[in-house]
Amino acid sequence: MEIQSIKNRFGIIGNSPALNFALQVAVQVAATDLTVLISGESGVGKEAFSMIIHSLSARKHNPFIAVNCGAIPEGTIDSELFGHEKGSFTGAVDSRKGYFETVNGGTIFLDEIGELPLGTQARLLRVLEAGEFIRVGSSKVQKTDVRVIAASNKDLLELTDKGRFREDLYYRLSTVPIRVPSLRDRKEDIPLLFRKFAVDFAERYKTAPVQLDEDAKNWLINYPWPGNVRELKNIAEQISVLSEDKHVTAEALRRFIPETMVNRLPMVVPSNGVGSNGSHEFSNEREILYTLFFDMKKDVTELKKMFLEIVQNPALASAQHSAFLNDLASLKPAEMFPAPAIASGQPVVIHNTNGHEDIHHHEEIEESLNIMDKEKELIVKALKKHKGKRKDAASDLGISERTLYRKLKEYDINE
Repeated sequence: MEIQSIKNRFGIIGNSPALNFALQVAVQVAATDLTVLISGESGVGKEAFSMIIHSLSARKHNPFIAVNCGAIPEGTIDSELFGHEKGSFTGAVDSRKGYFETVNGGTIFLDEIGELPLGTQARLLRVLEAGEFIRVGSSKVQKTDVRVIAASNKDLLELTDKGRFREDLYYRLSTVPIRVPSLRDRKEDIPLLFRKFAVDFAERYKTAPVQLDEDAKNWLINYPWPGNVRELKNIAEQISVLSEDKHVTAEALRRFIPETMVNRLPMVVPSNGVGSNGSHEFSNEREILYTLFFDMKKDVTELKKMFLEIVQNPALASAQHSAFLNDLASLKPAEMFPAPAIASGQPVVIHNTNGHEDIHHHEEIEESLNIMDKEKELIVKALKKHKGKRKDAASDLGISERTLYRKLKEYDINE
């Protein structure tokens, strides 16, 4: 089936290559029973893709149900999906069938699947692998034939690293991954979408459709659209209803679109700005850097304490260091250890007094601030501390074993 006919049938507007590719994958996988994982930001239209897959499959005459996993309380999600027996929990006054039982032979769309509790994830994995489930409060195994289409606006692989999503379930779900592009990744489609929404709302509210001048179109195209198509539709409806002038300028358009907040928080990135797989990686590196800074602060504090004790009690040192101790005694602790310079990453100044109070010369040693060097150094330190035990080292570093394995390979660290 041609992509354009699919767009006409399901009301999809746009011609961007990323959108067309996602639709092509959906059409190709529809005829199979493979599990599909649809990823994309909130508001890009992931549910529309699930309906396309179901409507073009052999299950199209059987039930289809969309379940928002994030909208169901954790205590009742198992009952909703798999059903329960009478008296299995407080309030279970009757037996109830779950979605996997009522939609047998059809398709279940599990939206925001990253919100599922770990226990429910284990139950879902059993359904995907064996087609079996057990009602809450029952011991009887039941069979089901349901195709699962999952969607998430979160990075599920990142959730697996944090222990919040089962890795085996992720790979079972993502048999065929489909990435729905965000609106800012298909800017050429924004004017088309706005015009379609404007015409629809004009018909609904019995008024003339609004039109944008060139400056307004450019402003619309360059807006980041954090809410994606859903936000664009909302703005189009506001303008259609509230704008007195049907020829909208850029200045008039700004009144309907909120100013975006620029994120000015500092981010820790590798020296080249990208990770080993070409994507930006911040979370794990930030955690490692924080740990490194805390260790440095602790070491500096211990050194200051040790030298202050020696200065205050010269008897602790050997006679051959007495001259050196006299020089130390003439200095203030803050002069001996410029801790703020170390903590802030500024060059450390080493003074050479040559036995005199005046400074004759100094040299600056620039401390390396390369995040990748610091990360490698900390990983090696953790492995030595735990005698090569990767699990303990990963726990100490605050990262998963999987991430540690990747870093060992990336930095070519031999244990």
